[in-house]
Amino acid sequence: MDERAVFTAVVYVLTSGCAWRYLPESFGVSPATAHRRFTAWTGAGLWRRLHRAVLDELGARGELDWTSAIVDAASVRAKKGGSLTGPNPVDRGKKGSKLHVLSEAQGLPLAVAVSGANLHDSQAFKPLILGIPAIRSRRGPRRRRPVKIRADKAYYSAEHLRWLRGRNLIPRIARPGIESGERLGRHRWKIERSISWLFGYRRLTVRYERKGSHFLAFLGLAAALTCYKRLAKLTT
Repeated sequence: MDERAVFTAVVYVLTSGCAWRYLPESFGVSPATAHRRFTAWTGAGLWRRLHRAVLDELGARGELDWTSAIVDAASVRAKKGGSLTGPNPVDRGKKGSKLHVLSEAQGLPLAVAVSGANLHDSQAFKPLILGIPAIRSRRGPRRRRPVKIRADKAYYSAEHLRWLRGRNLIPRIARPGIESGERLGRHRWKIERSISWLFGYRRLTVRYERKGSHFLAFLGLAAALTCYKRLAKLTT
């Protein structure tokens, strides 16, 4: 089976949100074959490597803004339950998952993760920052450290501030009861736009995958495609 045809079919499922069994015959790929190859590629870590390859190309062109990184999260309902789900406190305790996203200063996703909807946003803060890959630069060595870390008050804690400063990262986290979100909002809209970009892939708006690894795979592919769209604009 032609791998490009299978990849195109996987992208169609991600974009349209259709069930595998409704994959159009025009792709020339059976639903079983597409799902089997998707599972194999997920196990091989293809989506993470693809995302990094696109980031490397953007970094080599100087298209990544390292002045800051922005962190946020959003929840979705998990129709069939499964791993990496939990009771959503803002959806009457129904099963859900949470998408965690870290972007560079202009909103291109650098790292993504999935957890149960009941996990507090702050629990994903360190893993996201540590998950930033070493990305090529236009000049000099690979880079994985932004100058500042921006986040809303859900991520604020004295321990997080110490942790960031110990890694020479400047914290820009709203302090509960002291700072309003307006100041952060000048930058926060970019990560909200990033999450909106990702939710443009309909397979992410409601989770149907029982396996958390498969839902994370779709999220990783969506992040790679989001970055690739920026790259494509540079080459047209």
